[in-house]
Amino acid sequence: MGSPSSASIRQNNLLFLIFIMIFFFYYIPDKISLCSNQSSVNPSVIPYKISSSISSLETPKLDGYFSFDDIDYAAKDFGNMYHVLPSAVLHPKSVSDISNTIKHIFKMGSTSQLTVAARGHSHSLQGQAQAHQGIVINMESLQGPKLQVHTGEQPYVDASGGELWINILHETLKYGLAPKSWTDYLHLTVGGTLSNAGISGQAFKHGPQINNIYQLEVVTGKGEVVTCSEKQNVELFYGVLGGLGQFGIITRAKISLEPAPKKVKWIRALYDEFSKFSNDQEHLISKNSFDYIEGLVIINRTGLLNNWRSSFNPKEPLQASQFISEGKILYCLEIAKYFNPNESDVMSQETESLLSELSYIPSTLFLSEVSYVEFLDRVHQSEIKLRAKGLWEIPHPWLNLLIPKNKIFEFAQEVFGNILTDNSNGPILIYPVNKSKWDNRTSLVTPEEDTFYLVAFLSSAMPSSTGRDGLFHILAQNKRILGFCSSASLGAKQYLPHYSTQEEWQAHFGPKWEVFVARKSTYDPMAILAPGQRIFRRNNLHMMLASRSRLISGKES
Repeated sequence: MGSPSSASIRQNNLLFLIFIMIFFFYYIPDKISLCSNQSSVNPSVIPYKISSSISSLETPKLDGYFSFDDIDYAAKDFGNMYHVLPSAVLHPKSVSDISNTIKHIFKMGSTSQLTVAARGHSHSLQGQAQAHQGIVINMESLQGPKLQVHTGEQPYVDASGGELWINILHETLKYGLAPKSWTDYLHLTVGGTLSNAGISGQAFKHGPQINNIYQLEVVTGKGEVVTCSEKQNVELFYGVLGGLGQFGIITRAKISLEPAPKKVKWIRALYDEFSKFSNDQEHLISKNSFDYIEGLVIINRTGLLNNWRSSFNPKEPLQASQFISEGKILYCLEIAKYFNPNESDVMSQETESLLSELSYIPSTLFLSEVSYVEFLDRVHQSEIKLRAKGLWEIPHPWLNLLIPKNKIFEFAQEVFGNILTDNSNGPILIYPVNKSKWDNRTSLVTPEEDTFYLVAFLSSAMPSSTGRDGLFHILAQNKRILGFCSSASLGAKQYLPHYSTQEEWQAHFGPKWEVFVARKSTYDPMAILAPGQRIFRRNNLHMMLASRSRLISGKES
């Protein structure tokens, strides 16, 4: 056997260096364990300040209860890379349980270091819903008024922040209604997606989920229960939407509804040129032609079209059987049109007309007709299969980016041509949206251009692997992609952002940073909420504000 190549040695050194940097940064300040099944926090050595604060939690009167033992699950999430043990888990039965707990901590002031994180269906990626030696609130245990569907000219559903979107779908369908905008995976909580954005293939038409909310009930970092909307407590309303949990915990939401279809025409087709693929996507979102528009990047996939046959029918079976996908980078257009059975003929004619305007490879057109529920809940079927194989609860080093339209070709050339060359470790989503459908008053940050693309690298890392499907290789790959975005000045923004320093967060928010900090100082001045985002630190916010105030005063003088 020959000696390792210098390129291999450099790669190993790079991965080792990345590991050391991640370990050093996260372990030293916050005792966070990267990709470990054991928390590095030992409850028996909790500092006195924390211990006394925890014992005082018996003071608030609760309808629910606290758990102090067997709470390791609260240190885990879907990302499965960060494991931070809390001191307690609150299982609220009422909104007042959440309010009284936060109010109690807030009144303790600087004598306490306790923080609070709301945990929905634990689908966070990098410990965002965890709280080091703090309190994790199990939002799914929140009880209160059941789902209430209101019909009329502006129908809506009134839902708990801990309710799953899949349950909202089933309940609203009883009234022939459904929310307008979705995520690709419905087993997520209302509060969780609204704290980020909630994006899927309907976003080009209706905007993200946060654009389809009439009213919120929020518990602030002071423990106040506040009802807010675009006409009432406006600043809090827009701050909480896409606010990463920094200003309040969403306990209820009134979500806009529309008439629900019964059936979906589901279509896939392949392209071998990115320019044709992106041009067709942009053409379709400009026409509001379909009800759902997404796309996929497929790298060196064997037997791709044969795999599709389990769910789709080829338009040209013989030609499809002869298509070779191995060794190619292909781009898949995925579109859907909603309809009711009595509209089938009209829908088919409209679909054929629209497809005739596109430049996909003819032999790769596949079609299917499924129920509306089957289409929306499609990812859950994949979850069931992956759980059966033991491949669901593994590390998921996902990277989600928003790329301006005028830079997407440059991005695709570098990333799909040079960085990802052999294969991918999971789906790569890519599709454009119209910024005109997104409300700029929310806390969500998007590129400045009118049209931008969501590019989502939904990687899965094989446990214990040190190869291309291992965690540190994928993390290094993500770092290369982010490095290119920065060096090429693409104007990209992270969706579901994750940063290490406040300077990076400030750069991420850009002109919105001052407003973001002002909202934080108003609604969570002790920085009690959502510590896992690592934007502000407990009791340090007031010092940062004071420092900034002195700086401004010095400039004015």
